[in-house]
Amino acid sequence: MGAEFLPELNEGSIVVMVHRNVNIGIDTAVEQQRHTEKIISTFAEVKQVFSRIGTAEAATDPMGIHLTDTFIMLNDYKEWPLIEGQKRNKDTLAEAIVKKLQEEFPEQELILTQPIQMRFNELLEGTRADISVKIFSDDLKELLEVSRKSEELLKEVPGAGDVEAEMSDTSPILRISPKNAMLAKFGIGNDSVLEAISTAVGGKEVGFLYAGVRRHPIVIRLNDKQRANIDTLKNIPVEVGPNLTMKLGELAAIDFTEGFSTIIREDGKRRAAVLINPRGRDTQSFVEDAKQVLEKNVKLPEGTYFEWGGNFKNLELAKEKLMLLVPIVLCLVFVMIFVVFKSTVQTILIFTGIPFALVGGVLALHFKGLPFSISVAIGFIALSGIAILNGVVLISTFNQLKEQKLLGQELVFKGALMRLRPVLMTAFVDVFGFLPMMLSHGIGSEVQKPLATVVIGGITSSTLLTLVVLPVLYSLFAEKSEKL
Repeated sequence: MGAEFLPELNEGSIVVMVHRNVNIGIDTAVEQQRHTEKIISTFAEVKQVFSRIGTAEAATDPMGIHLTDTFIMLNDYKEWPLIEGQKRNKDTLAEAIVKKLQEEFPEQELILTQPIQMRFNELLEGTRADISVKIFSDDLKELLEVSRKSEELLKEVPGAGDVEAEMSDTSPILRISPKNAMLAKFGIGNDSVLEAISTAVGGKEVGFLYAGVRRHPIVIRLNDKQRANIDTLKNIPVEVGPNLTMKLGELAAIDFTEGFSTIIREDGKRRAAVLINPRGRDTQSFVEDAKQVLEKNVKLPEGTYFEWGGNFKNLELAKEKLMLLVPIVLCLVFVMIFVVFKSTVQTILIFTGIPFALVGGVLALHFKGLPFSISVAIGFIALSGIAILNGVVLISTFNQLKEQKLLGQELVFKGALMRLRPVLMTAFVDVFGFLPMMLSHGIGSEVQKPLATVVIGGITSSTLLTLVVLPVLYSLFAEKSEKL
């Protein structure tokens, strides 16, 4: 059936994460983004578009100017126009937007997500996608090579959707290395050189300009053209003593070199990642296929290894906890029922209600085409409790009738008829209570549907099987239950 951590919640909006060339300039990035927003605004379903490029002054989400988050706010679904006689859904709209953007800017890499979903992925795993293949190594070149090859392979896995290597190519970097031997002759440290560079390239605040109640900082620095000229930088004066300056080029080596724009570390090692947003496929089955593809086709250098993160990691952790906690809870319930009935056989008969319920829940998920998730697990837990309760009610009635000297078929027929109404009322209350959740289509229905589907399917099978099979089992094992 496959599995996922939680069903994807429809937030009613879209985020297109745009990844451009790492060497792009801020003016070009802004211009391309304006054009991107104009293209998105041409869709009648779109209400508003706004974007975030690079790192804000309050650096809560630091990223380079080659990265852009484009937020797309949508109109109410009732206002969406008909396309070829029918309305598009959110997924088809997103695919249409991506297709049009790729036609205009084929060099851009795009990843589709949602605002809250993107933020939670970043907070939980440090990556912005639902699934991330983290690659750990101490060698940056190996990281780049492995991430590129992994990206190409993962794009071929069915259901991959959006795939993007987080690690970018190298870019030109201005490197200024102080000449310590020269500085030692003048008895000064690196501070003088670094302060001159900081002022000339980064800028230094020297005062304020007041306009009424507003205060504007006055910053001095070289203009953009001069900062890009190495010869100009080499001629910057650096104070080396009282009334004595020297050119920066005499005190430091200045040149351009190739380097990585971003180096990410995690658990004390350098890390790259391949970001994946699957489409039309559950998380677990996709990861299993992707693991096989990478293990077969990627030969990892010594000291380099993969680690799967995102929703898959959360799913694995949740399943481990459930595999530990659920058996403990069932054992405690078993002990409590045994204390009441003082019979191992009767306690086991009561617990047969759990597989009776699970059968219907699994079949309901299969017919609805839903994978296993934490919502489904919660539904199964609730379902098991209701099934056990029905078993307790029936077995208690059978025992009371046995004390009245009833035996065999008469006992089970009379007991089942006596408890038919309470059992059916319990079933109807649960079914009709969860039916609106299963049929809903509003915001949040994606999380409610799996839980409601499991409960309705399980209650149906549990009620029928409990009323039919449990009395038969009780009749078959009645004599043994008296001895054990």
